[in-house]
Amino acid sequence: MNFRAPRRQEEPGVNLTPLIDVVFLLLIFFMVSTTFDQHADIELTLPSADREAEAVERAWIDIVVDANGNYFINGQELINRRAETLERVLSETREGREDDPVLIRADANASHQSVVRALDVVGRLGITSVSIATLGEAADDD
Repeated sequence: MNFRAPRRQEEPGVNLTPLIDVVFLLLIFFMVSTTFDQHADIELTLPSADREAEAVERAWIDIVVDANGNYFINGQELINRRAETLERVLSETREGREDDPVLIRADANASHQSVVRALDVVGRLGITSVSIATLGEAADDD
């Protein structure tokens, strides 16, 4: 004789409670550990490319970046492409001319890194009046 009650088979299921707990813990972790970087603020005055530039007599400090990534400050070529050299020569050029704005003219084929390096050096020296030279729309006919 079989006196045992028949066993009921439980239906298989997925318990989602631990999964939801883990998702909430991950959400809290990422919210707490996220940091927001504040990049150095370099105030740029970009010239407009759709109209003629205003003719203003000003003494500019001119930084030229050629297609090979070489730097020229006021027409004089730097001995190498290192940021330290650019910073040293630019600070020497600015002595007595701290209020003069800086104009960065880069060749269209110059690497992005070369232009960013020049902007970084300008920012480290605390120069706030910076312009990047562009060509007008008429000169862009390729």
